[in-house]
Amino acid sequence: MLEAYIRKRLEEKQILLMTHIVIGYPSLEASYDIVKTMVSAGVDLMELQIPFSEPIADGPVILKANQKALEKGISVKECLAFSKQAAEDFNIPFLLMTYYNILFKYGVTGFIETMAVNNLHGAIVPDLPYEEGEVYLGAMKKKNLSPIFIFAPTTGNKRMQKIASYAGGFIYCVARKGVTGQQTDFSIKLKNYMERCRKATDLPLALGFGVKDRTDIDFLTGIADIAVIGTRTIRVVDEQGVEAVGDFIAGLR
Repeated sequence: MLEAYIRKRLEEKQILLMTHIVIGYPSLEASYDIVKTMVSAGVDLMELQIPFSEPIADGPVILKANQKALEKGISVKECLAFSKQAAEDFNIPFLLMTYYNILFKYGVTGFIETMAVNNLHGAIVPDLPYEEGEVYLGAMKKKNLSPIFIFAPTTGNKRMQKIASYAGGFIYCVARKGVTGQQTDFSIKLKNYMERCRKATDLPLALGFGVKDRTDIDFLTGIADIAVIGTRTIRVVDEQGVEAVGDFIAGLR
């Protein structure tokens, strides 16, 4: 379902935009307004992050957003209800992004059943390798949801192919080693890496970690299918307010 949507959108656009929010930051009400603004500005799909105390893949900006949301008492139940509302109100695919401990404590099968009931399309669980994901992968397949897996520049070609065999929807290619929000070198080296990713899978490719402006999007057009904007949108909210998000997103193409 998710892959078909992406391929259909790519018939209309050269590259898609996926954005990222931390549910509950700066508040639940503001989170909803951010989603509404982003959809109106032309975002094609969105990942909704359930806050976690130790988000190991995230840099300082998203880490702070996680911490602030948790300090305000945001719960997994509230995040799932938020995701349900978003999927009901806006006609784009929504994915959940979180860490495996959240699923484990909730109950993996129950969590995925709730995702399906809430009309979500998939999940990104960056700390769950496919070797340890039998229950998760089985439940995702049963509910026709897409498990999004990750390629990194350090991933070998054979492992890329193995990862892709378990993935659905698209592959999330991180642009470099490290965490979100740091500087990325958009150069021939990145193009070569994306060529390796293409050879490893027939799934669409998303590129994230360090994508911040229209110049980056232009560079990625023809290289990636989806550009992922995460840290930068949170910085826009912090520095200019929710109302500035729409103009920022609209200016990316």
